[in-house]
Amino acid sequence: MRSMNITILTTGSRGDTQPFIALGKELKTLGHEVTITAFENYRELVDQHGLGFSPIQGDISAITKEMAKLSIKSKNPVQFFTSFRKMKPLLAEKQVTMQADLFAACERADAILYHPGAAIGHFIGKEKGIPAILASPFPMGETEEYPSLIFYKMQFGKTLNRLTNKWFEKGFWMTVKTPIRTYWKQRFGQEPAGFKSPYSKRDYPMVTSVSQHVFPQADDESASFGYWFLDEDLTNWQPPQPLQAFLENGKQPVYIGFGSTYDDQAIETTEMMIEALRRTGQRGILATGWNEERESVSHSDDIFFTDSIPHTWLFPKLAGVVHHGGAGTTAATFRSGVPGLVIPHGNDQFAWGKRTEELGVGPSPIPKEKLTTDKLEHGIRQMLTPAIQQKADQLGSRLQQENGARDTALYLQEILTGSGPSSQR
Repeated sequence: MRSMNITILTTGSRGDTQPFIALGKELKTLGHEVTITAFENYRELVDQHGLGFSPIQGDISAITKEMAKLSIKSKNPVQFFTSFRKMKPLLAEKQVTMQADLFAACERADAILYHPGAAIGHFIGKEKGIPAILASPFPMGETEEYPSLIFYKMQFGKTLNRLTNKWFEKGFWMTVKTPIRTYWKQRFGQEPAGFKSPYSKRDYPMVTSVSQHVFPQADDESASFGYWFLDEDLTNWQPPQPLQAFLENGKQPVYIGFGSTYDDQAIETTEMMIEALRRTGQRGILATGWNEERESVSHSDDIFFTDSIPHTWLFPKLAGVVHHGGAGTTAATFRSGVPGLVIPHGNDQFAWGKRTEELGVGPSPIPKEKLTTDKLEHGIRQMLTPAIQQKADQLGSRLQQENGARDTALYLQEILTGSGPSSQR
């Protein structure tokens, strides 16, 4: 088997980058040279894991914050597509230069894996005559078994399910096609040959970071072997002593964290969380967004404020996890074997909240704009019932048996080397 130079193109936040680092590490273990192309913010993260790095110039953090604000307002599919249009001005100045950075990263590539937001990878592959494979960190594809993530809280039949997935793909294509065309014309004098959406008609099956136990992938045009978890190296890591003491001196706490989501009422939300925990008799660990508010609210010794702590280490030690429903946090909660309560703020978070409920590993989600102390108290009580705890434990045991990044890397190697039944059709 020959070694290949594989370039992975990803765009977006840390949650869009980590799964590809996990996949890249497994491909490197198989003997391939792997380069991750991501925003400059993630250079250190990629370097830590021993992979090559090719930067997309610029700071994604400011853009991510603005996109988070827009996502809060995306309560339904119409607003979701509206948010796509509103995101264009945020990215306008860097959209074309971003395409140039993505193209430059593929200069030495023998094969390309590309995030849906880096669809130029498909056309670079065509131009260079090398394989280019769509790799998604979330369920995507024209399945009829369930609607797309942005329509997921609605109930449809199989025909409409497939149609919603087409609309989801169209939303992505709406966002990326103009800068790809503009860059290509600047470089080659014309738009790419066969310039149309690469999401539906592909030369290679898509690979997806998701477990069959969470979203069965029955589509012949896609393959999923489990989540691509980037587990932190905890060999030389020690938890902060105050956190360790808090965990050891009392019953298991409930974790509450909303990731990088934007909250213009952070203090009020914090007070609500503390009161709901008090009413339920639960101790709590409040993470991320609450650090700035810890001095502004009154709380007891049963509340611990913390910075970011590795989910792999922390979540299994908890009674439950209250979170925003981001794909990465949801997956980590599922695998930990503890129940979750989702407070969706926007976009696909509603889908992960509903899927958590459907799997029986958490109660009904509570949309952020409808959150009250009473509803949160009720949700926490439901989350901690024996039936939900048992199902969460069962799902966690199944996911812990999977190694999605490794098995996806093996599958990709078969496709790229033509050495097995998974090779190009």
